[in-house]
Amino acid sequence: MASKGKPSPRSAVKPLSDQQVALLGERHHLVDPTRYYPTGHRAPALDEIGGQHPTGTHLLLHGVVQVMRSSCKLYAWGLERVPETGPFITAATHVTQFDVFIPMMSMFHLGRRPRYMAKAEMAHWPLIGNWFQMVGMQPVERKSGKARSIEEESIGILTSGRPLTIWPEGTVTRDPLKWPMSLKPGVGFIALEASRQLGGMVPLYPSITWGAASINHKWPWPRKNVVMCYDRPLDYSDLLEGMDQWGPEPPKEAVHTLCVRLRDRMEEVMAEIRGEEPPAEGYFDYVTMTRRPRSEQ
Repeated sequence: MASKGKPSPRSAVKPLSDQQVALLGERHHLVDPTRYYPTGHRAPALDEIGGQHPTGTHLLLHGVVQVMRSSCKLYAWGLERVPETGPFITAATHVTQFDVFIPMMSMFHLGRRPRYMAKAEMAHWPLIGNWFQMVGMQPVERKSGKARSIEEESIGILTSGRPLTIWPEGTVTRDPLKWPMSLKPGVGFIALEASRQLGGMVPLYPSITWGAASINHKWPWPRKNVVMCYDRPLDYSDLLEGMDQWGPEPPKEAVHTLCVRLRDRMEEVMAEIRGEEPPAEGYFDYVTMTRRPRSEQ
């Protein structure tokens, strides 16, 4: 099933300026995520590394690093928050296809090997499609009736002790100004149900990347600035109250509330990275392909 609409062109946004990166550097400790252990040495998850095709991962990681370094100047903050052990969810923004590789590369350099929920078409991309599957990509068939099986598989990844990365918008944002758009409910369902099965809140980290939207990949020079924030874990403990009495699945109201909370936080952090205010008219809703007041989320 093809996604609705088309992403906005590069001309829709301005590049991230050196002045804005310098301002972010005054507020946060910016590191280079294209290198191993950018926040200091950590204990790598050897069981995850050994079980996820180490040779294929190394080759893919090396290639991604070379592309990143030649295409942009990449900075990140908050990577010290990534747990060294145990399950967690990374919910990443999806402004461009390029953004897919940034949290993946960062996690690999921190010694973790999440599984990735990504559209099934990526598995058929020339050359790198097989690599994606070797290093943990879980193909998602974007067809009616598939959502529940995808959610169950994602929950199984978490309850087995593995981390999971999700792009909760479901596709590249269709917001004309490239802000986070409405989220699919799957991320809320997965987080709540996995937390119930594990008996406690699974850490849910928003990951926000900005700057790649202005890169001309045919001629990327001079290199553009790209900044990623690995934000603090989102608190949704209040939504887990009474989870033993939920019935067969989490309440739809709780799922919706968590998705709204996550999207709002993504927008808030992106506003800081961009040094801009999000559109006053509201957020972009993928279902109606229109901008709607935030009060109507």
